[in-house]
Amino acid sequence: MPATDLDTDLTAERAHLTVSRAALRRMRQRAEQLYATGDTVAGDAYTAEQLGRHMARRVAELADHPDTPLFFGRLDFGDHPDHRGRAYHVGRRHVTDDLGEPLVLDWRAPISRSFYRASVKDPQGVATRRRFGFQQGEITSFEDEHLSRGEELGTASRILTAEIERPRVGPMRDIVATIQPEQDELVRAELDASICVQGAPGTGKTAVGLHRAAFLLYLHRERLRRSGVLIVGPNRAFLAYIAGVLPALGEVEVAQSTVEDLVARVPVRAVDDTATATAKHDARMAEVLRRALYGRIRKPEQPITVSDGSYRWRLGQEVLRRVVDEARREGLPYGTGRERVRARVVSLLQRQAEARRAESPGDAWLRRMGRSRPVTEFLDATWPAVTPEGLVFELLADAQTLANAADGLLDADEQALLRWPRPARTAKAARWSAADAILIDEAAGLIERSPSFGHVVVDEAQDLSPMQCRAIARRSEHASITLLGDLAQGTAPWAAADWPTLLGHLGKPATAVVPLTVGFRVPAAVVAFANRLLPALAVDVPAARSLRRDGGLEIRTAAELPAATVAQVRAALDHEGSVGVIAADARVEQLRAALHADGIATATVEDMAGERVTVVPASAVKGLEYDQVVVVEPAEIVAAEPRGLHRLYVVLTRAVSRLTVLHADPLPAPLG
Repeated sequence: MPATDLDTDLTAERAHLTVSRAALRRMRQRAEQLYATGDTVAGDAYTAEQLGRHMARRVAELADHPDTPLFFGRLDFGDHPDHRGRAYHVGRRHVTDDLGEPLVLDWRAPISRSFYRASVKDPQGVATRRRFGFQQGEITSFEDEHLSRGEELGTASRILTAEIERPRVGPMRDIVATIQPEQDELVRAELDASICVQGAPGTGKTAVGLHRAAFLLYLHRERLRRSGVLIVGPNRAFLAYIAGVLPALGEVEVAQSTVEDLVARVPVRAVDDTATATAKHDARMAEVLRRALYGRIRKPEQPITVSDGSYRWRLGQEVLRRVVDEARREGLPYGTGRERVRARVVSLLQRQAEARRAESPGDAWLRRMGRSRPVTEFLDATWPAVTPEGLVFELLADAQTLANAADGLLDADEQALLRWPRPARTAKAARWSAADAILIDEAAGLIERSPSFGHVVVDEAQDLSPMQCRAIARRSEHASITLLGDLAQGTAPWAAADWPTLLGHLGKPATAVVPLTVGFRVPAAVVAFANRLLPALAVDVPAARSLRRDGGLEIRTAAELPAATVAQVRAALDHEGSVGVIAADARVEQLRAALHADGIATATVEDMAGERVTVVPASAVKGLEYDQVVVVEPAEIVAAEPRGLHRLYVVLTRAVSRLTVLHADPLPAPLG
């Protein structure tokens, strides 16, 4: 058949991809050469080390992934004041030829904004927007929208739809090729703006947060490289699931942590019951700890006399009281306040010495006075040293200390929940719980300043307790945050009922709450089924709606659930993509054993690579998604925890193609 203009265009685009990949390889080779020879061109050891770190990071950022498209779109400009008649390919990173001319524009570049925002109503000078279809990294097709002629496909784009619905196995991938205008507006928000996204299932809120982090690192690279960007997720399985997104976008230096790992100052070897954990996570515990700490400070009751071997210097009781009172009024961290008192006492001694000797004593004299026994004894009596672990240990182990600090804040029953029935002899021997670790982090924040990041992204934020919020607030005190969550998916005993209260605990009360309600991932039938639970969840959130009219929902009654699960997984494996089997935690091992007995290999949420089928406890599924999901016995999931209906809502919205619900017991009433 004769070649057409479309064939010629496709050949040209494939050639451009080949040229661009070759240019990226040369960019990486140059970075590798600089990394290898950096120590010979640097002027000193420090410069060599800094250059080495920079080039190592640059080499990692320029890594090419053959199965990942280097570019996914193209913009042809018509009547544009700065880009008239120009064409640009838009991709995951910036690629230039040997002369520095751009072959691929980074998706975060200002001009790339038009790829996501241009429309017939506002073409932004774009004549034609082109999207590319890829298979294993090779261009297979393209699709043009002639905005200048009034042609706009929107969500009717076949390539866009295919990319959104493409099956996957393994960790989460980026959505840089499919970002929608309302998502792009959030992604490109300014660094000083904090945002709270109330995102229904399948609306891409997690991807929005990750892509915003990548965008801010592009726009404010040096500033955020110094202060850092932190991603906080609900569990390690979730962090493993999202771990590859930012590296795929060229960002390799972003810290990722759970709240538990963020506050891990002590080994966690004990488990609190729900009532005790809830009491420890209560916001009032911050004031209890503050009282317990600053209640240690005492007014000086006698003067001190310090000898330097030649003279004896005396400071009176009233002078010392003023020093302590002034330090308290300054509102410093406790440890800083103690050292401020020491420094001022030494300064008063220095003045006396200067008046006597007519000269200022040296630094060695000042250090000796600060460490002298009278000064140290005075500090220990009036502003005693304390560790975070020691403070919390004393509070939980000693009934009187707790009663004094909690007076008027916690009633007798609440104090009884907090007290250890059989405390260890020392703080080092204590068996700490995860909730204790949060209290210790709060105490540490009272004693010393916590390091602060430049930007913090928090996912599944609806499950943060007030005390966990405070732990994050200490690490974002001078930074903006991107808060992501869904009140309907709150499963923790202390889950938020509204966003303003939680934002107050985070120290960001003025943050705007932006709803995302249109889903692109979860099929409409699945969303409608899950939405039946919303009236029973006691939260005020808009119902999700989906643009996906494909996919499937099947509800089956089965007398033998393990056998039925095996049959459904076998059927699911006939289709493309990942398969998630989700059940109450107590049933997981039974189902995994049944699948293994039938020869079906399975992965766990801790190790998702390599196997298509993952058996997931309902308690660990938040934030994850699978092409096909088999939910086993919803009634057991609901019965397993106080907020079981919320957990079931999470479970039912993990499928991006097909959902099968297997049950022997009656379905929970809202699903009837």
